[in-house]
Amino acid sequence: MSVRPLLLTCLALALAACAERQATTLVQIDGSSTVYPIAEAVAEEFQASQGGRVRVTVGVSGTGGGFKKFCRGETDISNASRPILAEEIEACRAAGVDYIELPVAFDALTVVIHPDNTWAREMTVEQLRTIWAPEAQGVITRWNQVDPSWPDEPLRLFGAGSDSGTFDYFTEAVMGKAKSSRGDYTASEDDNVLVTGVSQERNAIGYFGYAYYAENASRINAVRIKVDAAAPAVGPSQDTVIDGSYQPMSRPNFIYVNAASARDREEVRQFVEYFLTQAKPLIEEVKYVPLPDRAYELALARFRAGSTGTVFEGH
Repeated sequence: MSVRPLLLTCLALALAACAERQATTLVQIDGSSTVYPIAEAVAEEFQASQGGRVRVTVGVSGTGGGFKKFCRGETDISNASRPILAEEIEACRAAGVDYIELPVAFDALTVVIHPDNTWAREMTVEQLRTIWAPEAQGVITRWNQVDPSWPDEPLRLFGAGSDSGTFDYFTEAVMGKAKSSRGDYTASEDDNVLVTGVSQERNAIGYFGYAYYAENASRINAVRIKVDAAAPAVGPSQDTVIDGSYQPMSRPNFIYVNAASARDREEVRQFVEYFLTQAKPLIEEVKYVPLPDRAYELALARFRAGSTGTVFEGH
């Protein structure tokens, strides 16, 4: 082959590769580590269904960190393990970012201990409050301070970081006020870090989403929760979430969709519709609890109507 035909062939191949790259569109997601396993599973299946025409990236900045990016217009979808807060609503409003709020699953926020911990397999909400309240910092440092019948051994605490929706929900459920917590504990937005910490320390206690417990049930134990001393102790499971008995640790999970992305970009619309119509078996596969079918129908109608805003009013 002469030089000229060879150059033309190379140019044609380069242009074809460029066209292929341009044809691949991108959907950007970030936010909650709790919702991450769901979004990642849906993203993988959706990308396969699109034959490589759409790429979906899923980050893990925590619910709060995800909303910071989302309200700056940096992402198309924000995963959230709690509703959007008032200050986040204002940040989105100031930046001109409208959003569609869509519930996608239920989760059982799970309190976990080391398998060798035989004394705290059941705990009341009041005992959790004793451990995690702001005034406990530097004061409640041993297990027998929580219950005199428990051993005189040091507490080792692991929990969600302050950018995590799990942190907001746990503190709201246990203390009655979001973000009200002691600060002297090992904190992370990466739930795998917390799993490792609790699994390696006999005197540890921590909390995170149910899926991370279910994946590591051979390494850690879930605490059965009692609303008060007279109530039955209930452990986290799909059944106890559905029947409403796992309280106050059951919670909804959400995705928030940038309304402009949904309006202007077909790949975003297709991904969200795929999420709301095809995700139920994937949600079960990653150990979360799907919503009732009617809830997905209503969410899909809300999305198709472009209904923006939140029904939670920042709470």
